Amino acid sequence: MNAPHAHPKRRRIAALLLAAGRGRRFSAGAPQDQASISKQFHLLAGQPIIRHAALALLPHVDVLQPVGSDPLLPEALAGLDVLPPVEGGAERHDSVRAGLDALAALPEPPDIVLVHDGARPCVPAALIARTLEALETHEGVIPALPVSDTLKKVENGIITGTVSREGLWRAQTPQGFSFPLLRDLHDRHRTALTDDAGLLEAEGHRVAIVMGSEDNIKLTVTEDLMRLERVIEDQQKQPSQAPVLLPRVGLGYDVHAFAEGRKLILCGIEIPHEKGLAGHSDADVGIHTLCDAIYGALNEGDIGRHFPPTDEKWRDMDSARFLVHAGELIRSRGGMLVNADLTIICERPKIGPHAKAMCARLAELLKVNPSRISVKATTSERLGFTGREEGIAATAAVSIMVPDNGE
Repeated sequence: MNAPHAHPKRRRIAALLLAAGRGRRFSAGAPQDQASISKQFHLLAGQPIIRHAALALLPHVDVLQPVGSDPLLPEALAGLDVLPPVEGGAERHDSVRAGLDALAALPEPPDIVLVHDGARPCVPAALIARTLEALETHEGVIPALPVSDTLKKVENGIITGTVSREGLWRAQTPQGFSFPLLRDLHDRHRTALTDDAGLLEAEGHRVAIVMGSEDNIKLTVTEDLMRLERVIEDQQKQPSQAPVLLPRVGLGYDVHAFAEGRKLILCGIEIPHEKGLAGHSDADVGIHTLCDAIYGALNEGDIGRHFPPTDEKWRDMDSARFLVHAGELIRSRGGMLVNADLTIICERPKIGPHAKAMCARLAELLKVNPSRISVKATTSERLGFTGREEGIAATAAVSIMVPDNGE
C-alpha cells in the first residue's frame, strides 16, 4: 500500500507592532497641546495611527503582539483581536526582543514573525502578501523602494561629493523573518541597529528585497500627516473590492553559439563543459529566454531594450542581474509570477542532472517558490545547429497575474 502524501505544515505567522518610540522629530513640530502625545497615537481619519497599522496586519497573521507601555496603547487597539501589550525598551532592538520573548512564551510559538512600526499606518495588503510569499524561500525579507533622487554628501552646508544611488534602496516595514532565527540573533546580540535585517546581515544571512510602496509612509514629521491623509482619501475613493488580476502569458526564444575559452553558464549556474556560449554578457541562454518571456507578458519589449548589447556596461555581465530586473518589473506592477516553464534544447551537456539546481537559482532570483519554476531539456535528434552541437537554444513560457488597469 502506498503511504499517504504528507501535507506540509501550515506556517504560523505572528506580527510585532512596535509602539514604544516617542517620535521626537514629530513632537518638535506639533502644536504645544499635542506635543506630549507619541506620534503613533495621533488621529488619522478619526482613528489612532497605530490602529490603522494593526488593521492592516490582522488579516495576514495568526497573532499580533503590540509592544509599548504608553497608557494610550490599549485604548488605541480596543476591540481588536490582539494580544495584551508587553512593555518595550529604551531602544528599538530592546522592544523587538521583548516582543519576541512574549511570542516564544505562547503555547504555540510562531514560525514566521513580521516586525512593523506602529507609525506606518498605510501599509498595502499586497506588500504584506509579497513579504510573506518571499519568506517561503528566504530567512529574512524586507520591503524597500529603490532610491531615485540624486544623493549628495554634505559637510557644514557645502556639497563635498555625489553618492552613486545604484543598488541603494529605502527600507520599509513590515520586515519578515524566520522566528527562531530572529529570536536567536536577538538573544546573542545586544547591538543597537536601525532595523532587524541588520542583525541577519551581520551574521552573514541573506535578506531578500520585495517591492515596497510609496503609500507606506512612516510618520516622522508633522508634514507627513498631510501626506497620510491624502493616501487615506485616495484609498477611500477606490472601490472596496480587491483589484481584479488578469492573466498574462509571455513566450521567449533565444539562441547562442558555442565558443572556446568561456565558461558555460545556464540558468544562473556553471555547467562543466568544454565550451561556453558566445555573447555580449555571460550568454546565459536560459535566463535570456526567460527574461524575454517575462518582458513579453508585460508588454515591455525584449531583453535588448533594457540591456542593449551595444552598451559596454553589460559586457560579460552576470545575467542574473537581468532576471532580477524582470522580477522587479512584475512586482512593481503589483503582479505575481504564477509559473515559468523553460526548455533547453541541446545534445550536450545533459541538463537533467542540473535541472533542480537551475530551478532553485531561477526561483531565488525571481523571489518565488521553486515549485513555480520548471526546467527541462530536449534534443533536436541530431538535426540542425543544435544537433551538430554548434550552440544551444531555449524556449520559455511564463504566466503572470497583474492588476487590471482598465485599459
